[in-house]
Amino acid sequence: MNQLARMKELVKELNEAAKAYYQEDREIMSNYTYDALYDELVQLEKETNTVMANSPTIKVGYEILSELKKEPHEFPMLSLDKTKEVESLKDWLGEQVGVLSWKLDGLTIVLTYENGSLIKAVTRGNGEVGEVITNNAKTFVNIPKSIEYKGKLIVRGEAIITYPDFYKINEEIEDVDAKYKNPRNLCSGSVRQLNNEVTAKRNVHFYAFNLVALEELADLDTVEAQFQWLEQQGFEVVQYQRVTKENLEEKVGEFASQVVNNEFPSDGLVLIFNDIKYGKSLGRTAKFPRDSIAFKWADEIATTHLLKVEWSPSRTGLINPVAVFEPVELEGTTVARASLHNVSILQYLELGIGDEITVYKANMIIPQVAENLTKSNNLEIPTHCPVCNAPTVIKEENEVKSLYCVNQVCPIKKIKGFEHFVSRDAINIVGLSEATLVKFIEAGFLTELSDIYQLEQHREEIVAMEGFGEQSYQKLISAINQSKTTTMAKFIYSLGIINVGLSTAKLICSGHQTIEEVLSLTVEDLVEIEGIGEVIARSYVDFMAKEDNQKMIQNLLKYITIELPLEQNKEQSLLHKNFVITGSLNQFENRNELKAYIEELGGKVVGSVSSKTDYLINNDTMSSSSKNKKAKELNIPIISEEEFLAMVQE
Repeated sequence: MNQLARMKELVKELNEAAKAYYQEDREIMSNYTYDALYDELVQLEKETNTVMANSPTIKVGYEILSELKKEPHEFPMLSLDKTKEVESLKDWLGEQVGVLSWKLDGLTIVLTYENGSLIKAVTRGNGEVGEVITNNAKTFVNIPKSIEYKGKLIVRGEAIITYPDFYKINEEIEDVDAKYKNPRNLCSGSVRQLNNEVTAKRNVHFYAFNLVALEELADLDTVEAQFQWLEQQGFEVVQYQRVTKENLEEKVGEFASQVVNNEFPSDGLVLIFNDIKYGKSLGRTAKFPRDSIAFKWADEIATTHLLKVEWSPSRTGLINPVAVFEPVELEGTTVARASLHNVSILQYLELGIGDEITVYKANMIIPQVAENLTKSNNLEIPTHCPVCNAPTVIKEENEVKSLYCVNQVCPIKKIKGFEHFVSRDAINIVGLSEATLVKFIEAGFLTELSDIYQLEQHREEIVAMEGFGEQSYQKLISAINQSKTTTMAKFIYSLGIINVGLSTAKLICSGHQTIEEVLSLTVEDLVEIEGIGEVIARSYVDFMAKEDNQKMIQNLLKYITIELPLEQNKEQSLLHKNFVITGSLNQFENRNELKAYIEELGGKVVGSVSSKTDYLINNDTMSSSSKNKKAKELNIPIISEEEFLAMVQE
């Protein structure tokens, strides 16, 4: 194949992938593959001195096909040039001072304020024209609806959904695993909804990264000054560091060390000249501004061999392929599995058992198959469900093929229902894994949820099971007994009601003293609660109206005791207080548990330190972490768990 023919092929593949990713919130190839093909195209364009009219190297953004209102940007947006080499960053920065920040992996939004009020929010779109999502933006959890500054302000930022919320939403929203494969796609689908009630439920955050226009810029001549001013107005800005060529490599390393523990999705860093006037004086190319550059992580690649493909059914009937390969070390951990997402990606990779493949961690977090070096293409798609043996079908939607089990009573639904019930944010029974639940269901120990509390009847059989023994059995029974006391919100969430996640369950239970009150709520009662709409209310009431569900709940309440709500004065002790949690915990099992405790007392937990933060909770109060540094710069108290508990128990 000659160079021009290869270029045409690459343009077609890359444009199809970009359309799927940006416009339709789906993936047909990995980011690694896209970047590799893009770099190949750039090199060919240099060698041939030819650029196709529809080449993605000269196009910005994506076409807009949704029903949202369209509007041109007052200040059009460009893409950023990129590098994966720290040395290239140093050369680019030269002797200037720069600001290094996260390149968040979400959806870019442009906000306009006038007279102190948010009047418009528009998506990035194709850089020239975006979609108006003002009503949706007003539901973002941390966006200031009004600010002190009364002149016209235009600010850009990234809308994101955190990993914890992404995983939680995947469990709560029926069929979500057929639509969303990562937080970025979920965020895009959430922000661009026609009904902002859906957006409100998704817990979208906004982080400002660029002050675009301000009527008075005289005192804000550096990026740092602009960030600090935005924080004073109530915005949360991307975490950033002041850098020079001498400390740039060290600072990049500090950012990289945080990736694994970050709750927010990112796909690299952005370096911008701190001196705004100098940056603007450099002008721009046809596609890139010259005042900033993106740094993408140089993916650590490992070569291994595919051992098998497991097909993982879900409670919606979707059966996802999962690659299982010889274990390899990536980014400091051992990896042996990676989701293949759907049949289309599996077929694109032309996989076969024993094939030599390369794997990496997307954004240093999520294991992915990068390439198939063998391409034997001999895998057979299952014709029967691995759980119930019913026939499977391949459904194609938006040019993506996915495998489904057609059996409406497939046992996997029961298994997933049990799995949800015992999960950490629900009843929280440690030791009841999916594998153990399957064993117990197959053995006939579990037919309904309340059977969990009668497992002692099967002591001898459980102790004799492979992988069990007396000690494991006693641990399990102890965990089950501990779960017998829980909160109203966790109990409601554990029932697996469609559209009712833990945060929604908390709203439903708020202000009620008994579980009987909560179980008898009507649609009219529920829609009066701020944050509860008609769809959620109807879903909740319909669930409670079913005789089988009533029986299930009453059987559970024979064993489960609902804790009484906290006293009202105690609930309000942290009202209007904002907390950030970082580092390891000693007094609480995990951050979610501490977060729930703070929320019960009326406080709020956010992901990053800003001027609106009241306390940073970190047991290592002398740490040199970026959050500690930021808190010290803003004179925000850094307190340990013990100090926090002493404060709330006064």
